[in-house]
Amino acid sequence: MKNINQAEWQELIANDSQAVILDVRTPGECAEGIQANAQMIDFLDQPSFMASIKELDTSKNYYIYCRSGNRSGQACQILDNMDVQSTYNLTGGMMAWTGETVAP
Repeated sequence: MKNINQAEWQELIANDSQAVILDVRTPGECAEGIQANAQMIDFLDQPSFMASIKELDTSKNYYIYCRSGNRSGQACQILDNMDVQSTYNLTGGMMAWTGETVAP
């Protein structure tokens, strides 16, 4: 796992053909807006979260964010333990995000 800021996040995703963006917030939090092309997987719903991540392609690079960066950091660690190639945690999460969002 690598912790990255918003500028690094945007630059890496723009140049990564293997990028997958995961929003691990709750549905209520996601209703406020998500990043474009993000897949929503609620980290707090552990049975559903674990089932969903088992279906992920471990050869992809996962860019994971939450509200503050805590849950996404934990999610990165779980994916790292599953031998996912690369995980990136958005430092500060959506609380620090100044980029665009879209409706889920």
